[in-house]
Amino acid sequence: MLDLVISSLYFIAPAYLANMFPVILGKLNFPFGKVIHKKWFGAHKTWRGIYAAYLGALFVLFLQQYFYDIEILQSWSLLDYESINIFFFALLFGFGAILGDLFESFVKRRVGIKEGGVFFPFDQTDFVLGAMLFVFPFYAVSWQVFVTLLLVTPALHFLTNVVAYLLGLKKVWW
Repeated sequence: MLDLVISSLYFIAPAYLANMFPVILGKLNFPFGKVIHKKWFGAHKTWRGIYAAYLGALFVLFLQQYFYDIEILQSWSLLDYESINIFFFALLFGFGAILGDLFESFVKRRVGIKEGGVFFPFDQTDFVLGAMLFVFPFYAVSWQVFVTLLLVTPALHFLTNVVAYLLGLKKVWW
């Protein structure tokens, strides 16, 4: 069971960082912070977030590929990092994650939930669902991996939000 959780998290790690990287780059004042469409998505969805998601996913995939020779990491790997194109998979994980988040923000605005408002469990799983939707045509994960991610991600999402809040990267702890 623990191996399933670790393998699942190792697989989705590019999407996790893709989801966090827009906040990190925003605090570092990287360029292209123009809001995409405030009415549709809210004031915190920027063009910077889109390329930041790609860069975050690429960074994780690069590390996973670089350290693929380490036996324990290879045993947790669902992807064969020696044969995949990490630039392509960064597109899948990064854009999938950020577009899942954008779609969830769009739905939140349509149902009247304001920015920062709670939309459980979609706030916690939108980026995983988006990434899985994009990755699935090129690598089909098992239903066990998918369910594991849907169960584990909300808890990890909550913990990372609390840490980001404590570090001053977010204004709210959720």
